[in-house]
Amino acid sequence: MRLPEPRSNLVPGAIVRLGGGVRRIVAPNAGLMTGPGTNTYLLGTREIAVLDPGPHDDAHLQAITAAAGGLVRWIIVTHTHRDHSPLAQVLAKQTGAALIGRAPPADGRQDESFRPDHSPGDGEALVLGDVALTAIHTPGHASNCMCYLAANERLLFTGDHVLEGVSPVILPPDGDMADYMASLKKLETYDFERIAPGHGAILPRGKSMLALLRAHRLGREQKVLSKMADLGPAPLDRLTPAVYDDVPVERHSWAALTLEAHLIKLVRDGRVTEDKGIWRLNRS
Repeated sequence: MRLPEPRSNLVPGAIVRLGGGVRRIVAPNAGLMTGPGTNTYLLGTREIAVLDPGPHDDAHLQAITAAAGGLVRWIIVTHTHRDHSPLAQVLAKQTGAALIGRAPPADGRQDESFRPDHSPGDGEALVLGDVALTAIHTPGHASNCMCYLAANERLLFTGDHVLEGVSPVILPPDGDMADYMASLKKLETYDFERIAPGHGAILPRGKSMLALLRAHRLGREQKVLSKMADLGPAPLDRLTPAVYDDVPVERHSWAALTLEAHLIKLVRDGRVTEDKGIWRLNRS
């Protein structure tokens, strides 16, 4: 099952009001893996919480502080990949805001400058001025991924767990496909309507997007098994173009990471074995 193509044309630096006390500013870091750029969300009216301040970029820092009006009290990160959290430390030093999020895992892909003042527990209620959020631990893309639910707005901030038009890359060994699937199922139990993703436009039918993502990943898993049956024992670099023949070649280096995450899950499920980089289907 294919995900709907992204249709957004977001403009970096523009302040867009999304309802209630929620505004969005897109960072100027558009690219292959970041789409139109990282979404930074400003929450609140009297005191401001900044969610995912983004990469260390002076123009983006100025846009955030100008929009916030000097009232930044909290800085929240969904996870510590380098397109989401590096500006947090700089913004905190400038404003005195408290840092909220989970510490970076040691996988070499993280923003190691992020040191939270508070690490929220799964399901924890956060009251930040006139904003109330529920923190939801959603490992998968990375082990420290958190989603934040603004129940009054029925709006779920997902970071890279849910994106517009694409399925996020799962980055082993810290990223985990089984965890990702479980986190999708977990989010279905919460009451929300819209999704505010880390990249791309607001998704108006959030629960439908979760179902599409789950079906997409299950469909890809079946394709992995089918191609392994056709190819026989094979290394990752041979499996990738077969399993991702529907994805542009320039994305295959990233697709290989998600494929490895699928294979690791299938090993745990007892359906695949691996020996010295060769993956083999277990035939019943």
